[in-house]
Amino acid sequence: MRMSADEVLAAVRALAPTLRERAAETEALRRVPDTSIKELADTGFFRLLQPKAYGGFAAHPAVFYSAVREIARACGSTGWVASVVGVHPWHVGLYDQRAQEEVWGQDNRVRICSSYAPTGKVTPTAEGDGFRISGRWRFSSGCDHTDWALLGGIINDADGKPVDMRTFLVPRSDYRIDDVWDTVGLRGSGSNDIIIEDAYVPDYRALSFGPVTALQSPGQEHNPEPLYRLPYASVFTTTISTPVIGIAEGAYDSYVAATRERIRVSYGQQVAEDPFAQVRIARAASDIDASWLQLIRNISDLYEYAERGEELPTALRTRTRRDQVLATERAVAAVDLLMENAGGSAMRTGDNAIQRAWRDAHNARGHAANDPERALVLFGRGALGLDTQDTML
Repeated sequence: MRMSADEVLAAVRALAPTLRERAAETEALRRVPDTSIKELADTGFFRLLQPKAYGGFAAHPAVFYSAVREIARACGSTGWVASVVGVHPWHVGLYDQRAQEEVWGQDNRVRICSSYAPTGKVTPTAEGDGFRISGRWRFSSGCDHTDWALLGGIINDADGKPVDMRTFLVPRSDYRIDDVWDTVGLRGSGSNDIIIEDAYVPDYRALSFGPVTALQSPGQEHNPEPLYRLPYASVFTTTISTPVIGIAEGAYDSYVAATRERIRVSYGQQVAEDPFAQVRIARAASDIDASWLQLIRNISDLYEYAERGEELPTALRTRTRRDQVLATERAVAAVDLLMENAGGSAMRTGDNAIQRAWRDAHNARGHAANDPERALVLFGRGALGLDTQDTML
C-alpha cells in the first residue's frame, strides 16, 4: 500500500533520534553516512517534492519543510543535506519532460545535487542544439549521494555580454567530485566541489531562469500539480532557512536539558533557578517559534494561490523573502543567546550538541540566500510602489 505524505513525515520523526545519535559520526566523516541517506530514502522523504508522474508525492511543501525541520533538529548537517537534495526533484519537475525522463525514467529513486552559482564556462554548440560546459562548481551539498547535478551558468552573446542564465542538468558520468569540504560548521554536509572538463548538455537540459521566475516552465505541462506553480525563489530560499530553524530548535532542546542539571559554581546555585537563564529560554523559544510560523504561513499562502490557479501577488512574494531572511536571522540570534549562557563546557572540543548547533547555524547563515539586506530592500521597494524585479523573487 502506498504511503501518504503525512506517513512519510511520521516516519521521518521516528528516524530522528537515530540521526541525532549519528551527529558526531556525521561530523567526523565530513558527509552524511550512507546509512542515514538510505534510511531517509526508505521513509519516502526524497520523493515528497517529486512529480507524481515519476512515483513522487508532489506534496504540500509544508509537509516537506516540516520533515526537514525534524531532521535538522536532530542533526544540522543531515538536515541541511536532506533539505537541499530533497528540493531538487521539485526543480527537475520544471524541466522539459525529456530531461525528467532521462533522470527518472529508469530509476525514480535517483537523487540530484546542485551548485547554482554560475562559475563554469558555457559555450553554445555550433549546431544550436545545446551547450558545452566546463569548470568548477563549489559547495555542492550531499553530492556524494547523488547521480545528477544542477549547475548554474551564464550564456554570453558574441560580444561577451551576458544574455541568459541557465541551470544545466548533468549526469554523474560527466563530472567528478573534488573532496575539499573542511569547515567549522555543517562539517557533515559534504559540500564538495564538482569539476567538469568538457561536457555536452542538450538544450532541453538547460533551463533558463527567465521562464522559471515567470512561472512558465516547460515541466508544468507534464506536472499539473500546484506544487510546480510556485516561485523558485520562494521554494529555494525556504529550503535554506528551514534547516537553520531546525538547528536552532535542536540547540534549544539541548540547552534546556543541560540547564536542568547545571550548577553555577561561582554563585553556588542551580542554573535552572537563575531568572536570567529563564528569560533567555523564553526569548529564544519565541524567536524560533516566530521564525517557523512566518515561514510556513508564507509558503502555505503561496500554495493556496497555486491550488486555485490564481496569479501569485508580488506583495506575497516579497513578504516571503522578507520573512525568510529574518527567520534565519532570528534563529541564529536565538542560538547565540543560548550559547552565551551555556557555560565553559560547551566550548570544549568534542561531542557537544549546543556547540555543534552554534557552529552549524553560523555556517548556514553564510549562504547567499540568507543575505538580509538584498531581500529586505525588495520588500521596502514594493511597499513604496517601486519596481521589484529580481531573479530571487
